[in-house]
Amino acid sequence: MAKQKKRKPDFSKPKPEKADISQMPLTEEEIREMNAAGENGKKAEAPEEEKSAPASDEFGQIDANATDEGEDGITFTRGKLYTNLPLVVIAGRPNVGKSTLFNRFMRRRLAIVDPTPGVTRDPVEATAFIAGKPVHLVDTGGYKIDREIGTKEAEMDELVVEKTLSMIKKADRIVLLLEAGKITGEDEEFIDLLRPYQDKVVTAVNKCEGGNGKDVSWNYLKYGFRELMFISADHGDHISDFAEKIVAGLDFSNVKEGSDEDRPIRIAIMGKPNVGKSTLSNRLTHSENSIVSDYAGTTRDVVEGEFTYAGRAFEVLDTAGIRRRAKVHENVEYYSVNRAIKTLDQCDVVFLMIDAQQGLAEQDKKICSLAFERGRAIIFILNKWDTQDQSRKTLRETTEYIKIMFGQMNWAPILPLSALNGEGIKDLMNKAIELYGQLVRKVETSALNKALADWLFHYPPPATKAIHFKVRYMTQTSVNPVAFRIFCTSPDNVPESYVTYLKNQIRKDLGFDQIPVTLELKASRKKWEKRFEE
Repeated sequence: MAKQKKRKPDFSKPKPEKADISQMPLTEEEIREMNAAGENGKKAEAPEEEKSAPASDEFGQIDANATDEGEDGITFTRGKLYTNLPLVVIAGRPNVGKSTLFNRFMRRRLAIVDPTPGVTRDPVEATAFIAGKPVHLVDTGGYKIDREIGTKEAEMDELVVEKTLSMIKKADRIVLLLEAGKITGEDEEFIDLLRPYQDKVVTAVNKCEGGNGKDVSWNYLKYGFRELMFISADHGDHISDFAEKIVAGLDFSNVKEGSDEDRPIRIAIMGKPNVGKSTLSNRLTHSENSIVSDYAGTTRDVVEGEFTYAGRAFEVLDTAGIRRRAKVHENVEYYSVNRAIKTLDQCDVVFLMIDAQQGLAEQDKKICSLAFERGRAIIFILNKWDTQDQSRKTLRETTEYIKIMFGQMNWAPILPLSALNGEGIKDLMNKAIELYGQLVRKVETSALNKALADWLFHYPPPATKAIHFKVRYMTQTSVNPVAFRIFCTSPDNVPESYVTYLKNQIRKDLGFDQIPVTLELKASRKKWEKRFEE
């Protein structure tokens, strides 16, 4: 029996690693499992957010409690891009259901929902359709006055309150959410803070499913509210009527419809905790949207921001820091990490931030691998570079070290940066625009096959008794992520080394030299010119 020839490794793909559970970041599939077994050896119960939702609460789907058509003659269409939207801010004390209401209007689980008070810290923003009208919807952190003075959590609570109040000042409509039952001191103080904005406030008492707690909740009228609505964000009770109240009186005359060309370049800022992701996000957006603190794990939800550079629109996604799974013990951090990983499905370019003071970590490799698998453009950012020796030799040695550590991705750009001081921002954004241009580049099939013929001429496919195949033609199957398909006879006989050669030629000759490229081989017995024949 003929001995099967050993295949050479494909160095164009990430190097496979042994599964070390303690080192791996949380994966998307693990969202239905939570925190490994406890001391009794039983698997932990699925977190509340991930349990099957009731039939009336189908996030991500259009349900009977949501409306899509306006009644004032102005028609908007879901899926289209709109600008100059009214700003609607959901506010209230902790744990009244703000994030649940936000997710209901978004029809998907975007904000983290957990029974733990104070889960939401940074404002979570997105475009939502409420009663058929597009609005810029914001979920804010809870107004919390009960704090343990002198603790890190108390400092964080103060920052959350400041961020909430700043969003309220800018809002066109404030959705004040209260909870059915006993009125608290936090409710009273927050209501008092909103008195200067009472013309913009609409108020609802949440958790009134089936009329629960409605009788006692009428006591809120003593604070001067002209109208109260009793809703259930979780079950959808009276959401449709409340949606009409929210958009009533808002000015939609300045709303403009954008085109596909206006679609912003989406950037995900990723990395370990405390590498400066939120500082960079705030620097790019010229805002304080993301709370910045040396308290690891400050960012929980994905914080979105917008800005313009060189005439191009950008969206930046500031994600939670990704730690090793062995160090993730809380439900909230578990959700945060999964939200961060899912942003890779939404972004175009990943800014992978590396702390120049601490150097590379195992998690940097894991994040990089996840981004590469999805075909996202990646820029390695050496943040806090202002603390290092500024000589060219130091930068060259650091760059060479990273290229060695990421041997399969030596095409990815590496840039020094100081997010705190703003040094290197211009080079970073120019590079992001360049990479996006490669992501959306489409090469005509005729040009592809002329290039393919040239590559085959200079390096003909190997032909032996054991290896024999013919390359027919090539097409580009997708952009962003960039993928190609080569049709050939006996694709299983093509050596990995030859696939790597073709992939490298695609990068070199076709202008995809700084982004991931996927190359698929498919069986074909027809030549390119005859591919449409029966």
